[in-house]
Amino acid sequence: MHNPDIILGPVITEKSMAGKENRVYTFKVVKSATKNQIKSEIENHFGVKVKSINTLNTKAKDRRVGKYTGKTKTYKKAIVTLYEGSTIEL
Repeated sequence: MHNPDIILGPVITEKSMAGKENRVYTFKVVKSATKNQIKSEIENHFGVKVKSINTLNTKAKDRRVGKYTGKTKTYKKAIVTLYEGSTIEL
């Protein structure tokens, strides 16, 4: 897998933005990416030192539009903690 294809983008929510104070960032990544691949891509792309990574697969949620029902898309989320003095500008 090519490294630029691993990170799909940041997750922008109130909870993920509150984590920036503690050097915790959340990214949407491809489902087949491993923690080591995610770590190397973030270190190379942003030039920071990664302390730890937690990953989780999101579940599809039911959504309605009028009488039609469907499900949201699922994706893999990576929660990245950086060492002291490292920051990422989103």
